[in-house]
Amino acid sequence: MTKIAIIVGSVRPGRYGRGVADWVHEQASKRTDAQFEIVDLADFPLPHLDEPIPASAGSYANEHTKAWSERVAGFDGYVFVSPEYNHSTSGVLKNALDYLYAEWNNKAAGFVSYGVVGGARAVEHLRLIAAELQLATVRSQVALSFYTDFENFTALTPGAHQFDALSALLDQLVAWSDALAPLRK
Repeated sequence: MTKIAIIVGSVRPGRYGRGVADWVHEQASKRTDAQFEIVDLADFPLPHLDEPIPASAGSYANEHTKAWSERVAGFDGYVFVSPEYNHSTSGVLKNALDYLYAEWNNKAAGFVSYGVVGGARAVEHLRLIAAELQLATVRSQVALSFYTDFENFTALTPGAHQFDALSALLDQLVAWSDALAPLRK
């Protein structure tokens, strides 16, 4: 069965990302066309990229890189849950992406972002990074605004349209993950 990771792209104290990832997982778990699992970057404390050889060579010197590689490689697609920090994604998510190369290739990616303007600018940057990693990004995305999708700017309360957007994202992500399977063999 198709396996999709929901990657929590923030490790900041007081982060919203885990709550957003839990909501995505709750909705995704109702589906029968794929298995969904949360992968929290807080569980993979990667230092700033410290591999002596570029990731495209696939030769990792550090145990933390090998553990991250093993965790990522087993999935067919990814939902990246990203905050928007200074008009971009979080440094920790960018760093985690940079650590690997072949593990991302020929897989599908979707984005659920959050922030004052829904994290839209973070996703713009993530799409460029994904293209270089040979991740096929789906068009549908979820952009959660602190003004409309969080009660008092703290508790996640997504509007009904966000459930529809997430469903469309997951439909596309599973379909693309399945379609890319022959390229991963």
